[in-house]
Amino acid sequence: MSHKQVGGPPGESAVDWCLYQLNGAAEFEVSEADIISTVEFNHTGELLATGDKGGRVVIFQREPESKNEPYNQGEYNVYSTFQSHEPEFDYLKSLEIEEKINKIKWLPQQNAAHSLLSTNDKTIKLWKITERDKRPEGYNLKDEEGKLKDLSTVTSLQVPVLKPMDLMVEVTPRRIFANGHTYHVNSISVNSDCETYMSADDLRINLWHLAITDRSFNIVDIKPANMEDLTEVITASEFHPHHCNLFVYSSSKGSLRLCDMRASALCDKHSKLYEEPEDPSNRSFFSEIISSVSDVKFSHSGRYMLTRDYLTVKVWDLNMETKPVETYQVHDYLRSKLCSLYENDCIFDKFECAWNGSDSVIMTGAYNNFFRMFDRNTKRDVTLEASRESSKPRAILKPRRVCVGGKRRKDDISVDSLDFTKKILHTAWHPTENIIAIAATNNLYIFQDKVNSEMH
Repeated sequence: MSHKQVGGPPGESAVDWCLYQLNGAAEFEVSEADIISTVEFNHTGELLATGDKGGRVVIFQREPESKNEPYNQGEYNVYSTFQSHEPEFDYLKSLEIEEKINKIKWLPQQNAAHSLLSTNDKTIKLWKITERDKRPEGYNLKDEEGKLKDLSTVTSLQVPVLKPMDLMVEVTPRRIFANGHTYHVNSISVNSDCETYMSADDLRINLWHLAITDRSFNIVDIKPANMEDLTEVITASEFHPHHCNLFVYSSSKGSLRLCDMRASALCDKHSKLYEEPEDPSNRSFFSEIISSVSDVKFSHSGRYMLTRDYLTVKVWDLNMETKPVETYQVHDYLRSKLCSLYENDCIFDKFECAWNGSDSVIMTGAYNNFFRMFDRNTKRDVTLEASRESSKPRAILKPRRVCVGGKRRKDDISVDSLDFTKKILHTAWHPTENIIAIAATNNLYIFQDKVNSEMH
């Protein structure tokens, strides 16, 4: 299957993906704290944030084009690194709270500063990122070191002036939203009204105002009166990109519920339920586990929803609840391996999914550092690999193929030789361009289309 047509806008020429940048140490030195746990572009794509298991957030900024160094345009360089969360201890429950960053969400930019939300299992924080390239000089009551002068020595007054200095990026915590969740936070989503956001854990979804930290409104609560009656949990949630009253949440039973906050304050009764009836011929011990939805994303247009379960990605039309309009097999060759994947716990891995800027291509990760792309127009798909060995800078990525038994072609990989410790769980697509960010353990790969990188 040709990979030429995957990834491009409709009606345009082919996309050849090539490695643009690789950040991170070689893999034999990996410490647990360095493993990337989330990746997120901001609304313009100029900034890219990653969070890791050590509670750190690293922000990369895209370099502006310069006439002297045209080849450097488009590179994402480290802009700021800060410790977002520290390990904590819940004394009431005798539980350690990990510092791992579960999700990062950028707020739409409203002034010169940038803002983002980051969350671990329990606490959500709002960070403000500002630049300083000037400093005041010539104080009347302080000397150059900042110490107060003896007032008797001050004989004249001067107007302080701003002098240029080296650029400094300052990151400050503006708000801390704590004590809102009993269970682990799995997703946060900023509303299109730019004033509120929601956070979801296994059983509840809360609505917060960005300016108020001491209270939130519980908008979904699926906790049964008796926990023994618990049959499903919330796995992900997201606000609609244009309608501030609509949001969706997915469940471990494979269903999606679209809720309308205009209908009632508590959205336990959904407006629409999206569910695909199970094919009885595919029923197995693992059916319920592999049907659990690990991620849900609205398309940029707001017309579709993209979901990922263990073996497939599905596209749902908001107007059709009975079944998805498109289903793509991510790694169907693993269907016969579910028993061993259950034994090594891989069957519980939570893969994310992403839309390209025009909603025509979808991307999601797999094992062996593979990631998959599906072109919705041509119905073509491709498997690519994010690895040091196969990715030479600016070289076009070769499509990979996994073979199951039978004849093996040259360069094919046997399903039995896949490395299940190398998994692409977290991916992000630039909002308007063919630039993708792929987290592979502790490494961040940035791929661009060949056309883009040659222009730069």
